[in-house]
Amino acid sequence: MSNTLLMPKATAVWLVDNTALSFEQIAEFCKLHPLEVQAIADGDAAQSIKGLDPILTGQLTREAIERAEKDPNTRLALVAQTVRVPVSKRKGPRYTPVSRRQDRPNAILWLLRNHPELKDASIMRLVGTTKPTIESIRSRTHWNANNLQPMDPVTLGLCSQIDLDFEVEKAAKNAPPPSETPEGATLLPASHTTSAAAALAAAASGQMEPMGDNAEREAEREADAVFAKLKSMKGPETDEDDEA
Repeated sequence: MSNTLLMPKATAVWLVDNTALSFEQIAEFCKLHPLEVQAIADGDAAQSIKGLDPILTGQLTREAIERAEKDPNTRLALVAQTVRVPVSKRKGPRYTPVSRRQDRPNAILWLLRNHPELKDASIMRLVGTTKPTIESIRSRTHWNANNLQPMDPVTLGLCSQIDLDFEVEKAAKNAPPPSETPEGATLLPASHTTSAAAALAAAASGQMEPMGDNAEREAEREADAVFAKLKSMKGPETDEDDEA
């Protein structure tokens, strides 16, 4: 922000009414014509303007005014401002130089492919484009869609890496949480798959493989062992029946 005088005519009114400065000194300080200052002093101009004290606004010091009153050749100067007022940035798409505008469709295609989580507003801020252009590239209806090549907007100089990282992090924070695992995507518990009903159902549907010869012989040996054990346990009863 440049160091300029606030409300020059109101300041001139105050200096005319409250100091003994010459018209030339006031005119030079307030960037006015000496005849305007004289008209203010005569009451022909700025009658409805209320004077503004430059000492209260910090643009002049009382010592500087006193020195200028004693010496008509002394010129008043604005006090250097110690506080800088930030200039508000204009909201809207980023300005893109004419030499870079032909690269914007390629940058938009790169963003759509590599960062699908970005919203259209974020892409507009990064490369300075419009929503219809983004939609035409996304739907492949852009007039030059067949010749577009995805290119990094940072490499093209359309945005900085810091701006790109900021938009990506912002989109990641605003993204919805991942959905729960859909039904059928996980295996059934072992208690379900190893139950007798499940085995019978699998056998009936032909999902179980037929048992091999070794497996059959092993099953027969196990059955014979079980029957022999049962027979040995019932041995005494069988002898008594034979004697009878």
